[in-house]
Amino acid sequence: MTLRLEKNGKVARLIIDRPDKRNAFTQGMWELLPELLADAMADDAIRVLMVHASKKDSSFCAGADIGEFAAGAKDPEWRARNQAAIGKVQHDLAQAPKPTIAIVDGDCVGGGCGIALACDMRIAGPKARFGITPAKLGLVYPLHDTKLLVDVVGPSQAKRILFTGKLLPAQEALDIGLITILGDDPYVEATALAETMSSVSLHSQTMSKAIIKRILDGQADDDAASKALFDAAFESDDFKEGVSAFLAKRKPEF
Repeated sequence: MTLRLEKNGKVARLIIDRPDKRNAFTQGMWELLPELLADAMADDAIRVLMVHASKKDSSFCAGADIGEFAAGAKDPEWRARNQAAIGKVQHDLAQAPKPTIAIVDGDCVGGGCGIALACDMRIAGPKARFGITPAKLGLVYPLHDTKLLVDVVGPSQAKRILFTGKLLPAQEALDIGLITILGDDPYVEATALAETMSSVSLHSQTMSKAIIKRILDGQADDDAASKALFDAAFESDDFKEGVSAFLAKRKPEF
């Protein structure tokens, strides 16, 4: 199977396994990803989702399968299905309530870069390269996906990435904020980060993620809904456990 979900304790892994094609996505893979994502989000045991290639030192994802796309794009109905499937991946992943981490150890291009941008964090190795290349194909990047890029790197760098279609090496991607953490072994770094995040309050994380999304969507001050999120936390089981653990000088069990 070219795309699969594996669960181990509190961490789920969405694994891209098409190394002979640089992990390029077919229509079937675009359609399957939201189902696997929904499975991870619905599982109460899962606290963090990591997205990565099946093999270290390989491409994260080269984007859409160009051979399939070139043939299918001639058919308006296929093109509409394809764009709807890709759009659902980007929207669902960006709006996933639980923390998500992309592990990038090689090339991360086009739609693959879009998948990484839709994750909360990108942990990369020194051989990672990032690029979004519609300018090389005469295409236009969707607004939602462009917003994800602008939110991460700002408008000026987003323009440079889109206007040139160039691949950015890992250090440069780190410098502009496209990479969250750059390490010699991104799998080790991401696993350690996932373990840390799994040890604290998921309620706090999901509410913080929702508030950050509000800010990125233009909200600059509290409203009734955001105040309700703040107030409700004091009635949550996680708050009760956090206070109890603090007073007892023990590690909380969230």
